Amino acid sequence: MSADSGASAPVPTRTASTTTAGRTRRGPVIAWGLWDWGSAAFNALATTFVFSVYLTSSSFGDATSTSAALSWALAGAGIIVLITAPVTGQRSDISAHRKRWLAINTAVVVVALALMFFVEPDPAYLWFGLALLAIGTVFFELAGVNYNAMLAQISTPSTIGKVSGFGWGMGYIGGIVLLLIVYFGFINPEVGLFGVTSEDGLAIRVSMLVAAAWFALSAIPVFFAVPENKPLFVAPERIGFFESYRLLFRNIARLWRESRHTVYFLLSSAVFRDGLTGVFTYGGILAAGTFGFSPSEVIVFAIVANVVAGVATIASGSLDDRFGPKPLILVSLVGLVISGLCVFLFHDGGQTMFWIFGLILCLFVGPAQSASRTFLARLIPAGREGEVFGLYATTGRAAVFLAPTAFGVFVTIGGAQYWGILGIVLILLIGLALLIPVRAAARPAR
Repeated sequence: MSADSGASAPVPTRTASTTTAGRTRRGPVIAWGLWDWGSAAFNALATTFVFSVYLTSSSFGDATSTSAALSWALAGAGIIVLITAPVTGQRSDISAHRKRWLAINTAVVVVALALMFFVEPDPAYLWFGLALLAIGTVFFELAGVNYNAMLAQISTPSTIGKVSGFGWGMGYIGGIVLLLIVYFGFINPEVGLFGVTSEDGLAIRVSMLVAAAWFALSAIPVFFAVPENKPLFVAPERIGFFESYRLLFRNIARLWRESRHTVYFLLSSAVFRDGLTGVFTYGGILAAGTFGFSPSEVIVFAIVANVVAGVATIASGSLDDRFGPKPLILVSLVGLVISGLCVFLFHDGGQTMFWIFGLILCLFVGPAQSASRTFLARLIPAGREGEVFGLYATTGRAAVFLAPTAFGVFVTIGGAQYWGILGIVLILLIGLALLIPVRAAARPAR
């Protein structure tokens, strides 16, 4: 589309859906949830409890410098996502290639996971490992844009919250199962499956091969069970990359005029959701580097943390229905800030303090994530569900540099790894402050 073709604006059409007569089909929903189940391979093993902990271990240097290096690598990845994510979902909507791009991005993540096997426990391999983690993060976030955009295809207005919660739950359960497999199969035994030992970090490295296979196999069903989306716009000409940004800003301006508090929420949730991600991203790193957890103990904590987060998320549904999503998010964020500060203040108390306040942190993460989607569902103007949930996905992905940057800055300022906790707390506080003035509105009955 040329610069002077603004008069021939794209015409909205309905997106493809797998719902029929107000009913949600079980098969596509399960297949969609299996991608989230498989994504635990990257979330739980790569970025949170296994590979990132491995990279920040003494094998690669002192904990402070390796933690700072990890944060800067993830921050760089976040900046790339910031530049590319806002138009990724939009372009897949227009071109009707959502599944194609989900497949490509997922494949890159799988390859990055598999290549982590070659990261040997030596400082010379640190930046190779960080590069793989950063590349995986970029393509995982871009895959998430297309994955989240599918939510409107497989649900109805009356089931979107339930389906979304199912996806979150599948992610937590998948993380628990995969962590149990690698813990008892490779990491905990002196001699694991296939004769794998901890020598030269082999147990960790083989676990990453398992993670790659896990994600690849779990992702396959969604490409067969969920049909490709139909174009969201009928464009008179092919829209170029930079023109996509013009179209994006035009749509945001229209949403600002029509539903300003929806934009407020998109901004506030982008910030606090990155803080929520930071809780899990740096939980294992802090457990090992600051509180002296062994790799096996980190895995045990991860399993318990996922159980706590999963149960809390399911249980919070009735509170959401009774009191509304905004109070639930506010309480969760306040709880996260207080427990995060306790982890910082009582870090000299050792592992007991981390078990207590670390699990309290996990207690609030899931409910805040789940209620965030419910809150938005009640704000969206009628007929704009797909567009706004697409913005929800892209704004969240575009903010992924905040927590790593804040963590790295505070580690640098304080000169110790545990100072990074204050960076995560700061991001949560900013998100909380931005959320307070957002007006909650009940979704009109249909």
